[in-house]
Amino acid sequence: MNDKQKLKLILITGLVCTALGGWLLHLRIHTIQSNPSNYLPFLSGIFSIIILPLMFYFRPTVTYAYILNGMTVIIGTITMAHFSIANLPPEITLGTIILRTTFADIMLLFTKLFIGKAIFDLNTYNPEGSSTIKGRFFRYPNMGFWWVHLFAMSVVYTLGHVLWR
Repeated sequence: MNDKQKLKLILITGLVCTALGGWLLHLRIHTIQSNPSNYLPFLSGIFSIIILPLMFYFRPTVTYAYILNGMTVIIGTITMAHFSIANLPPEITLGTIILRTTFADIMLLFTKLFIGKAIFDLNTYNPEGSSTIKGRFFRYPNMGFWWVHLFAMSVVYTLGHVLWR
C-alpha cells in the first residue's frame, strides 16, 4: 500500500466517523418512533456510513460518490437550517444562533463535504505535481459548484415552502 492509498483510507475512515457521529446525534435527537418523517434522515445516514465510503474506495465510482456526498450535505444543510428557523430561540443573539440552533450540526455536516472533496481530488489530480484545477470557480468540480447548488436549492426549497403552505 503506497502513501496515496494510505491517505485515501484515512480520509475514508474520517468520512465514516463523521457520518456515524452525525447519524448518532440525529438518532438521539429525532427518534424514528416520534416522527415517521425521520426515516429519510435515518436511511440517508446509513447510506453515508456504508455505501458512500465504499463508492469512494473504488476508483470508478469516486465521481458518483463525490456528487452524492455533496448533495446529501446540501439537502441536510437546507433542512436543518429550516428546522432552526422554524424553532428560533426567543432571544436572537450571535451566541444563541451558534449554540442553540443547528449551526454546529451543519458545520459537522460540511466536514463530510470537505473530506469528500479531498478524496475526489486525491483520485482525480496528481497530488505530487503542481496541477491546478482548471475552469471557472462555479463549475464542476470546483468548490463554487457546491456553493451555487446550495444557494439555488435553498431558493427552490424556500419558494416551495412559501408557495405550497
